Amino acid sequence: MVIFGTRPEAIKVAPLIKALEASPHFNPVVAVTAQHREMLDQVLDLFQIVPDYDLDMIQPRQTLTDVTVRALGGLSPLIEEVSPHAVVVQGDTSTTFTGALAAFYHQVPVVHMEAGLRTGQRYSPFPEEINRCLTSRLTGLHLAPTSTSRDNLVRENVDPKDIVVTGNTVIDALLWAVEQKVGYGDPLLEELDRTDERVILVTAHRRESWGKGMESIGAALRTIALEEPGTRIVFPIHRNPVVRETIRPAIEGLTNVSLVEPLAYGGFSRLLNRAHIVLTDSGGIQEEAPSLGKPVLVMRDSTERPEAMEAGTVRLVGADETKIVNSVMELLHDKTAYEKMANAVNPYGDGWAAERSVQALAHMFGLAKRPPEFTGDREESHRVATSA
Repeated sequence: MVIFGTRPEAIKVAPLIKALEASPHFNPVVAVTAQHREMLDQVLDLFQIVPDYDLDMIQPRQTLTDVTVRALGGLSPLIEEVSPHAVVVQGDTSTTFTGALAAFYHQVPVVHMEAGLRTGQRYSPFPEEINRCLTSRLTGLHLAPTSTSRDNLVRENVDPKDIVVTGNTVIDALLWAVEQKVGYGDPLLEELDRTDERVILVTAHRRESWGKGMESIGAALRTIALEEPGTRIVFPIHRNPVVRETIRPAIEGLTNVSLVEPLAYGGFSRLLNRAHIVLTDSGGIQEEAPSLGKPVLVMRDSTERPEAMEAGTVRLVGADETKIVNSVMELLHDKTAYEKMANAVNPYGDGWAAERSVQALAHMFGLAKRPPEFTGDREESHRVATSA
């Protein structure tokens, strides 16, 4: 049983579900909590995934407690009914943790995709850091995206034989989606490909940025837009009213800022490929954008993806107006600085993470050899692709 509830989870589990469907060993049963609804459905449609079970639990202005209680209450009887051989969860959402907890309560083995990410700060990101730590305690097979994530788990006394480094399936999904060349899905963006405007793509929604942090982000965008009138800022704004009520006043009246509704994954992938610079507080985009050669400025004070910082594909700027503005200006006007970030090797995946993950599952059940692990080495990636 593959359990997920948000758009980012859906993107990352989609390649695994497709690989499970193609495997002679497994029959995937798909269960969604719909912790997100419309954004989740867009991804399901793109990848042509029809859930076997849909809890449809989203409610307006739901709290973390609401999400946790409803997800656990819905998933526990579902696992009892289906009695799966294993439950797969992904990442660090409330659905991830409650799915793992419900499986544990029924003594069903838990498989955790994107395991081992850590900042070491319990409230950053919030509540994701604690969700992923708690999920690790319940997990039997840890599918770690990188060797750094594996090392984090080993330091927490996870048995190395229960960890497989797979790379991240988000890269599998992104490379597939970009190839589809679907429309943006918003008339305001259709003109982008007919211009040579440099595009700054912005996403922001983290709870720890609400309030002063989000106000600083809005102020930084205003400054950049005014100083760089030939540059287009595109902000697919999160549906959360807290984000919208803070950002809208800051960018009001700026003709080179396009505030658009959240894009379907196919359209967003196209926009990511069109962008020149990415400003984000998201986790997944830190992995995705470097695969397309896009420098990423992370509007957070910490990241659970230190591999990206070490590789030079991302830079932390915090929710700090001055740092955001100065960093964007450097990348817009310093060609050497830009190319250094754009040409750095992405440490997160090679497009074959789903295949490694399925083989790791088969190995857990004694049906296959342990898979060769993702190393980030270009020659190794080619060898895996060729053999696959």
